[in-house]
Amino acid sequence: MNISELFDLHGRTVLITGDSQLRWIGPEKGVIHMATATIVNAVWDLWAKVEGKPLLKVGLGLEGDLHRARIMREEIGPESTLMIDANQVWEVNEAITAMQSLADFDPLWIEEPTSPDDILGHAAIARAVAPVRVATGEHVQNRIIFKQLFQTDAIGICQIDACRVGGVNEVLAILLMAARFGIPVCPHAGGVGLCEYVQHLSIFDYIAISGSLENRMIEYTPHLHEPFVHPVIIKQSRYVPPEAPGYSITMYPASIAAYSYPDGSEWANERR
Repeated sequence: MNISELFDLHGRTVLITGDSQLRWIGPEKGVIHMATATIVNAVWDLWAKVEGKPLLKVGLGLEGDLHRARIMREEIGPESTLMIDANQVWEVNEAITAMQSLADFDPLWIEEPTSPDDILGHAAIARAVAPVRVATGEHVQNRIIFKQLFQTDAIGICQIDACRVGGVNEVLAILLMAARFGIPVCPHAGGVGLCEYVQHLSIFDYIAISGSLENRMIEYTPHLHEPFVHPVIIKQSRYVPPEAPGYSITMYPASIAAYSYPDGSEWANERR
């Protein structure tokens, strides 16, 4: 499909011709990225104000990060697994400095320490913070970036997202590359339908590719499963293999109707 449209951008006329030219608007560039940042930052600001707290996770001050990590390690004990998530907040040198202190709490990995597109940055962090592993992938857009992350020894944990890359075909390519480089795959999940999706990917990885459960896990959250006909089943902290045919993401018609934007009942308050 060829696209040729005129846009008025801050008083300037912008011509976009041909679908290949659309890549200037993303990811991480252009007007869409800036507009997204405006909305996302506003939501985080409002949420933090409602909760009466500053934004959480690590990366907002080393003393606070050390305080929270110390509490977590004391609560879960020395034998339990602790992971740290920075959500891309650090520059490379900041990540290295912070993790040199946070390493005292024996985390298995540091997740998204910097921009997911900074391959050499991840490699530098990985060398500096070893044996703590670097984990990333939920915002990695395609198999090419993953390939380079593997080739440069930039990550020790691959966190594919079922909906970020180009579907099952590309996920399979990434799983195969991860196995080739000996990198455990721990899929990102927790959003609407992501747990339902990635259970299939991890089971396939175990049965047909890696044959290992070592250092492998899947994120799980106990909410957002109600709209699905075949939600995930968890027993003894493990996913139970699904038996229903398909990808486990068929939604109830009532849920689709309720959440369809803008006319669904769940959006009624927004229209007032």
